[in-house]
Amino acid sequence: MTKAEKQHMDRVAQLPCAICGAVGVHVHHLRTGVGMGKRASNFDTLPLCPEHHQGSTGIHGMGRKAFERYHGVTEIDLLAKTKADLCQ
Repeated sequence: MTKAEKQHMDRVAQLPCAICGAVGVHVHHLRTGVGMGKRASNFDTLPLCPEHHQGSTGIHGMGRKAFERYHGVTEIDLLAKTKADLCQ
């Protein structure tokens, strides 16, 4: 991981959950457009609270497609929100 990637992920980790606004988040790497067993760029990350990351209503708990249907928002939408929040 480069210094720039680490700095970016540290900034993402300081944001509230992109779904519910809770603090104390995990940094989630996008799965959209990424092959099996591969991880997205460290710049394609978003903040998710433990529940929305790995819980029963989380992206890893439900799977990406079910998560997006359930919450009515895509990973790409959440990434755009995250990048906008970082620019404020």
